[in-house]
Amino acid sequence: MTRSSDKLAGQTALITGGARRLGRATALALAGSGVNVIVHYNRSSADAEILVDDLRHKGIRAWSIRADLTEPGAPDALFAEALSLAGPLDILINSASIFNADTVKTLTEEALWYNVQVHAVAPLLLARAFARQNQASQILNFLDCRIMDYDSRHASYHLSKRMLFTLTRMLAMELAPQIRVNAVAPGLILPPEGKDQTYLQELAHTNPLRRHGDPGDIAEAVLYLLNASFVTGQVLFVDGGRHMRGTMYG
Repeated sequence: MTRSSDKLAGQTALITGGARRLGRATALALAGSGVNVIVHYNRSSADAEILVDDLRHKGIRAWSIRADLTEPGAPDALFAEALSLAGPLDILINSASIFNADTVKTLTEEALWYNVQVHAVAPLLLARAFARQNQASQILNFLDCRIMDYDSRHASYHLSKRMLFTLTRMLAMELAPQIRVNAVAPGLILPPEGKDQTYLQELAHTNPLRRHGDPGDIAEAVLYLLNASFVTGQVLFVDGGRHMRGTMYG
């Protein structure tokens, strides 16, 4: 049910990696605020179609588009297809992500480049295509609270998410005043693929609140930033305070 007071009602959003996990939670939250949603996916076609059906039952327009964001030209082609389906876009959410384990000593050139393509190059290319619409709009990137710490066991992931953090700040400066650019940095919200809730419970002690969150916490943060018209260049950490570890005053 759309609330009449929602400032976002009637707008259209493209969510990369929107078919599953936090992308899915974000899509459902936007639909609840009356936002039309384009769900991008790569391999999760069944999940994407189920989600699109759920979104349409909420009374908004919804579509799905498949694209491998690491392929040459794919981000621009994705954006062009989104425009052809839905018309001008108001919101771009870069949620697509991969999470593979490696270290500085073991990472391969291919793994590093793949992470950079997904987490930094594709968001940059999509942001540039988005900006060419030349209209007031906004971009939201998904980071990770560990960008403020040292994640030695996921080196390729860590390096590429740090790039996206810097890109968020750069785009906020370069695309202002027409486009606001912010980010959400989740903490202990969902277990990695192949893990269960035990994973979250065993790590609950690593943040000051000593518990884990859930996708609804991320959705609330996303909606806040999308509605906060005087906020840009901001990273909202939704991590129980974990980002303060080692960076109390940073």
